Amino acid sequence: MAEISFDDFLKVDIRVGTVTRAEPFPEARRPAIKLWVDFGEELRERKSSAQITEHYRPEELVGRQVIAVVNFPAKQIGPFMSEFLTLGLHDENDHVVLVAPDQGIPNGARLA
Repeated sequence: MAEISFDDFLKVDIRVGTVTRAEPFPEARRPAIKLWVDFGEELRERKSSAQITEHYRPEELVGRQVIAVVNFPAKQIGPFMSEFLTLGLHDENDHVVLVAPDQGIPNGARLA
């Protein structure tokens, strides 16, 4: 993988937010869940599609904090406009496990 400069890294706006709503996304080509996440006063609530169905059910996600890239352009995914990228890691079976803080953090806090 190519190296990037620290200045390049600073261009990626990575924030924490709290899931306010989550729904199945049966229209997606690959199994996914629609997420609505509160990123605080500056960014407010945004929505996204996340391919996390192997480890999570929509009802379990509400109230959970997630980490996301919030400055990518919006992307149309079927009938749904995705406004951020939820971050996760692939487990040994190539299923996504969410990245999240281990303590409550104010919504909108930027990765330090």
